[in-house]
Amino acid sequence: MKRAYVTGGSGFIGSNLIRRLINEGWLVHIIVRKESNLDCLKNLTEKIVIHYYDKSTQSVINSIENAKPDVVFHLASLFISEHMPESVSPLVESNILFSTQLVEAMSIMEIKKIINTGTSWQNFNNKSYSPVNLYAATKEAFECILQYYIEVFSFEVVTLRLYDTYGADDKRPKILNLIKKASESGESLAMSPGTQLLDLLHVDDVVNAYIIASERLTKNEVVGHEIYQISSANLITLKDLVEKFCLIAGYKLHIDWGVREYKNREVMIPSYFKNNLPNWKPVITLDAGLLKLTKNYE
Repeated sequence: MKRAYVTGGSGFIGSNLIRRLINEGWLVHIIVRKESNLDCLKNLTEKIVIHYYDKSTQSVINSIENAKPDVVFHLASLFISEHMPESVSPLVESNILFSTQLVEAMSIMEIKKIINTGTSWQNFNNKSYSPVNLYAATKEAFECILQYYIEVFSFEVVTLRLYDTYGADDKRPKILNLIKKASESGESLAMSPGTQLLDLLHVDDVVNAYIIASERLTKNEVVGHEIYQISSANLITLKDLVEKFCLIAGYKLHIDWGVREYKNREVMIPSYFKNNLPNWKPVITLDAGLLKLTKNYE
């Protein structure tokens, strides 16, 4: 039985990954804060081992020592699109401090295989490094820290840089959930002009990428740091996405296009660096994924 250690397991993608790992026979350990909401893990808590993070490095060391994972799946992060001064400490603590405590604990326990989660927002306008926001900057900062552990402790690292994701039971305040909420309430939606292009990938395809990346690690096919984009490679404008989703779901709602201005450093066209994960490709089309989502609402 392979052993997995998952951070961010109480989140949307993390909880879907845990279900897949359990179904494939992995023994799954997760680490969460005591105040974490575990609703996404309903019916799974008795099938996993839960460790608690108390902000100390020792608590992470203890959990890694107990888990003895074959692969660490690092999905935990704090996302804030436009930060305020009070957001700085939480962003650094979640995305840099905890992440560094994690790899330090791994180095002490001689666990060297990790899948890290990055974001396409690290490459604004296709620049080699230009973070869209502070969140993306913290993601890049941790990748720099990872390089130290690769060089000194011979870590084997796969970073998956994600684009937009969606799927059933997603509680995040994403556009598809906002559309559903507006259709139910009858309220109008105030939107930007809607010409920005989006790259949406169904969560099942995203989870499949983590599984394939873990296979590369367990088969010792990874040397150093491999970075891959995980995207659908199919773009759609926000406006067209809303119209498509409303058509598939049968929603009728009023949208005020152009009422909101684009955000500072709005991503109008997703950045691509054309480094695709071997043996992986998306299999769920946007139409099929949206139809699957609407059926889940029934």
